[in-house]
Amino acid sequence: MKRVTAFVGSARKKHTYNAVRKFMDHLQSLGDVECEIVALSDYQLGTCRGCKLCFEKGEEFCPLKDDRDVLIKKMMASDGVVFASPNYAFQVSAIMKIFLDRLAFICHRPRFFGKTFTSIVTQGICGGNKIVRYLDWVGKVLGFNTVKGSCLTALEPMTETEKLKIDRAIARHSKRFYKRLIKLDYPVPTLFKLMGFRMARTSMRLELDDTNCDYRYYKDKGWFESDYYYPVRLGVLKKAVGNLFDWVQARKARNRKALPL
Repeated sequence: MKRVTAFVGSARKKHTYNAVRKFMDHLQSLGDVECEIVALSDYQLGTCRGCKLCFEKGEEFCPLKDDRDVLIKKMMASDGVVFASPNYAFQVSAIMKIFLDRLAFICHRPRFFGKTFTSIVTQGICGGNKIVRYLDWVGKVLGFNTVKGSCLTALEPMTETEKLKIDRAIARHSKRFYKRLIKLDYPVPTLFKLMGFRMARTSMRLELDDTNCDYRYYKDKGWFESDYYYPVRLGVLKKAVGNLFDWVQARKARNRKALPL
């Protein structure tokens, strides 16, 4: 059985919630899937103060005592994760953005490898596709295998034709998500993802030390010596390009150290 958890950034059980509910129903019709819908408004989430303690010392030093870790545990216990939000002023809702800010340290120390991610955005008129791209990018940075999300236009009152269009879009989306969800393999990284990993780890290795949480995290994971975040077979070309990325970032690090203060 696969477990999928959707995090909904709307206090109303209307368009966004209904879209997620239909998405989950479709998933369950495709296979043995256990689903949970989490309304972020039901949890206590403090506004990030930008103190950077989670980056430098570790997330356990965060001065905010809220439900962040409860929600992260739900994500860790899931095989698939959905972030869903209405389009508010051409961005995610406030509660969704607060939630994402509380996950910022995981962008430095990704951990959701092997799990499948997607996004659902509902809108009135326009701007939703940019939000989908934003959420999908967040999913990739957190470590997920990301399936392209959907933007659903839900004008009120909705016609039967519009409802049918949304239903079809959700059905197609759920099939794409399920196909990735049931795969057991770890995908070979694209050159862009490989570049991000190799340059980030080389920069940390040369410019940080054991006093920094990011450094300790990468060291403990063995990432300073690995080809990628997880075991994967790289072709000859990607191995060579990966080494090139290491060399380029090492040269940048040396040049920064050589600059006068």
